[in-house]
Amino acid sequence: MRILHSSDWHLGQHFIGKSRADEHKALFGWLKQQIELHQVDALIVAGDIFDTTTPASYARELYHQLIVDLQPTGCQLVMLGGNHDSVAVLQESKELLACLHTQVVPGWLGAAESHLLVLNNKAGEPGAILAALPFLRARDLLQSQSGQQASDKQQQLQQAIADCYQQCFSQAAALRSELALELPLLATGHLTTVGASSSESVREIYIGSLEAFPASAFPDFDYIALGHIHQPQLVAGKEHIRYSGSPIPLSFDEAKQQKSMVLLDFSSPEAKIELLPIPCFQPLLSLKCSLAELHTLLHQPLARLQPGQKLWLELVLTGSDGYLSDLQSQVQQHLETLPVELLKLRRARQAAVGVLQVDQQESLHEMTPDLVLQRRLATEELTDSEQAEFQQMLQQVLSQLEQTEPAVLP
Repeated sequence: MRILHSSDWHLGQHFIGKSRADEHKALFGWLKQQIELHQVDALIVAGDIFDTTTPASYARELYHQLIVDLQPTGCQLVMLGGNHDSVAVLQESKELLACLHTQVVPGWLGAAESHLLVLNNKAGEPGAILAALPFLRARDLLQSQSGQQASDKQQQLQQAIADCYQQCFSQAAALRSELALELPLLATGHLTTVGASSSESVREIYIGSLEAFPASAFPDFDYIALGHIHQPQLVAGKEHIRYSGSPIPLSFDEAKQQKSMVLLDFSSPEAKIELLPIPCFQPLLSLKCSLAELHTLLHQPLARLQPGQKLWLELVLTGSDGYLSDLQSQVQQHLETLPVELLKLRRARQAAVGVLQVDQQESLHEMTPDLVLQRRLATEELTDSEQAEFQQMLQQVLSQLEQTEPAVLP
C-alpha cells in the first residue's frame, strides 16, 4: 500500500495581485507523474484545498479536472476540509465525486465512525484504515456557555479534539479486528500542534480558543497526516506525525523552503517514509539591500531562471535609499531590463532607540504634526502608497480640528 500525503493547495490564491493558476496546473501535471511513477494507491490532501470559502470558478475547475485526470491511475483520493475551505462548497460535489474514487470530508460528521475509511490498493484489497478528520470547528464540538473564561474554553476545546481522535482510534482498531487483517491505522488533521514552525501565510485557526494542540494527545496511529502549517516538518520529533507543507510557496518567507509531498510505503511491516521534492514552478525572492547592491544580488537567482520565466521579487531597501522621494521609479529603472516583477517594495525598519528620533536641539513643541508623522513613519516598513494614505488621514484630522471650536472648561 502506497499513500501520498499532501495539504494546503490553496487553489485560487492571488499572490499580491498575481494568480497562481499556472503554478497549480504545473503542480498537478507533476503530481500525476509521481502517482504513476511510484504506483500510488491513495492520495490524502489534509485540508485547505481552496484559498477562500468562495473560490473562483477557475479554482473549482482545477480541482475537478485533477480528479478527472487521475482516474486512469486508479489512485483513490481523500480530500479533507481545512479552515480556509467552505463546508458547503466541498459538500456540494461530494456525492458526485464519490463515483470517481474520491472521498470528500468537508467537516465534522457528528460521529467518529462516520470518519473511518478503508483505503484499498489497486488490486481492490484493503490496505489501510484511515480516520479522515478535517478541520474541527469549535461550534461543531462545543456548546457555548455564558460567563465561560477563555482559558476554560481553550482547555475544553483541546479535550474535545483529543476525544475525537481517541474515539476514531478506538473505532479504527475495532474495524481492523473485524476485518481480521493487520492493517496500518492512519489519521489526518488540520490544526496547529505545539512547536510547529509557521510562516506569514498561515492564519491562526483557533483564534482566542486554542493556540496549539499537544502532540501527546494524539493516539498511537501508525501515521498522522497533518495540514495547516506550510513548512514540511516532523511533529515533536516523531517520524510518523508530519506536516507535508504547502506544495508551492504561499508567501515570500516560504521562498527558500524545499517543498515536498510525503510518500508512505506500507509494503513491509516497517513503514517506509520518503519525501518527494517538488520543483519550483514560479521563482520567488526576498532581498534586503541597497540599490547599489541590487544587480549583484540578483545575478545568481536570475541565472537559475528557465527560459520564459520571470522572478517575483520582494525588495526591502536599506540605508539612505529608503528615504528617496521617487523610490518606486528608481527601483523600476534598475529592474526594467531584467526578467523581474517587483511585487512588494518596503523600507527597512530602523532600529528604534526611542519612538521618535529627534535632534538634541529639537523639541516636540517645535515640530509640526507633518514632521512628527514623517519621523514616525520612517521607523516602519511601508510602501509609498501606505505612507501617502497616512499623510492624507493626518490632513483630514487636522482639517477637522481646525473646524472644531475648542471646548470651554468650567
